[in-house]
Amino acid sequence: MIALIQRVSEASVTVEGEMTGAIDAGLLVLLGVEQGDDEAKADKLLHKVSGYRIFSDADGKMNLSLTQAGGSLLVVSQFTLAADTKKGMRPGFSGGAHPSDAERLYDYFVAQARNSGLPTETGRFAADMQVRLLNDGPVTFWLQV
Repeated sequence: MIALIQRVSEASVTVEGEMTGAIDAGLLVLLGVEQGDDEAKADKLLHKVSGYRIFSDADGKMNLSLTQAGGSLLVVSQFTLAADTKKGMRPGFSGGAHPSDAERLYDYFVAQARNSGLPTETGRFAADMQVRLLNDGPVTFWLQV
């Protein structure tokens, strides 16, 4: 399971002209699900996302987690993160989870984030989405479990 996380001042996602999710300060999480991923990996990734210390403390150092900083999550499904780009000029997607498995784990990740008390907004699984963000830093990390 993969999360490309970006620290944002604000972010939103729109589907067919309708805004499905928006946050102020927090993390935009582009979430990719690979074959073999399961709920245990989703839990581990969520723990890492919520606890990763990339927000500034009083001294301006990256020392606070999302939870400590009081930020929100915007979780967007992103199957292209599971692409194989090692050969040729076209990505391969054979490593990605079957869409039904990916959707189940995406929904699970979002539900667990909400159950943990994190303010969490979403895109729409498998939709053509327009994502807007104001990257704060810029600060972007690739997390994989």
